[in-house]
Amino acid sequence: MHVTIVDSDLSFPANSGKRLRSLNLMLPLARHHRITYIARAADPAEEARADVFLRDHGITPIFVAEPLAAKVGAAFYARLAVNAVSPLPYSVALHVTPRMRAAVAEHTRRNPVDVLQLEHVNYMYCAEGVAAPVVVQAHNVESLVWKRLAETAPNPLARLYYASQERKYAAWERRSFHAVDRVVSCSAVDAELARTLYGNPPVTVVDNGVDPDYFRDVGREPGSRKVLFVGALDWRPNMDAVDQLLSEILPALRARVPDAEFMIVGRKPSAAMRSRIEATAGAVLHADVPDVRPFMAAAAAMAVPLRIGGGSRLKILEAMAARLPVVSSTIGAEGLELVDGRDLVIADTSKTMAAGLADAILSPDAARKRAEHGRTTVEHRYAWTNLAARLDQVWTEVADARRRLAS
Repeated sequence: MHVTIVDSDLSFPANSGKRLRSLNLMLPLARHHRITYIARAADPAEEARADVFLRDHGITPIFVAEPLAAKVGAAFYARLAVNAVSPLPYSVALHVTPRMRAAVAEHTRRNPVDVLQLEHVNYMYCAEGVAAPVVVQAHNVESLVWKRLAETAPNPLARLYYASQERKYAAWERRSFHAVDRVVSCSAVDAELARTLYGNPPVTVVDNGVDPDYFRDVGREPGSRKVLFVGALDWRPNMDAVDQLLSEILPALRARVPDAEFMIVGRKPSAAMRSRIEATAGAVLHADVPDVRPFMAAAAAMAVPLRIGGGSRLKILEAMAARLPVVSSTIGAEGLELVDGRDLVIADTSKTMAAGLADAILSPDAARKRAEHGRTTVEHRYAWTNLAARLDQVWTEVADARRRLAS
């Protein structure tokens, strides 16, 4: 089949959860299908590297050089103000660009396409007028993310804004999920939520995954007092998690382990976040790293104190594949078929999170036993090759259904 994938961002290098999912599902399927990859690009050097990598793996890239508007400054707040009277969620309006629409329209006009896959619900406009069946990847139920932001925001004006975005996204997702041939959800939890909220749209689960071999030989640093946090640092749920780490969890952890240190690893931290981490004793920022494995090897545990979010957590799967003990909130591990006390430790307050991390540092044998079981779980349940086969089945089903309708 000829499958065309439309993406909001380059999938290579795979240095964020969304990029990891997009790339690792696409690469195995490129061995069996003709894949054209149309993506929005912002960095010419990154674009050049991605072009070489994708072509080397049999994927034809088409890049649209149009970076997203920055989320800082007076212009950003002016756009937020204008969006207050728009029916579209801000993130949807932000991603609409005639150049992406034109690139997809021109490609599908010139080439027979069996399946059009959108890597984000914000790009529904690119499917307008396309005859091929449409699949949309729902990396999160976006309205849930905004709902949780509204519930946790300390500022009343922020709560009002987030609540308005929740309502807009709920309307957008309901309309979009029923307009496509298939919605691909990252977890059974998100799939059930989409069915409940939006009147049973056509949803299939293809979980997030991991390459167990890539993390097989990550070692351990004996006696480590370091705790790892990994995440895109320009994503609001991770920004909220870092705030908790610095203001509440780190002080509580150092009360029990005075020389404990947080390694905060992620891409695109703001200047304000950089300054705050630098000013916090016991916290070190490692921004835009090419490989997270050395930081996993140096850590005693990974902390995932998310209060906001959806989907399922690639960072947890990667930590388990590397045999790194994990202490996570319930929301942090949401959507993953893991058992508290067997695969990881669940902790839903700053106090219990700090206690779980302290136990991982001070009682390494018990933590190591959980980590070994976690490794076994991800090997059997979350390998990318098995998950790509599920997505392949989705493509086949929607293409066959469209052909039957046409015959």
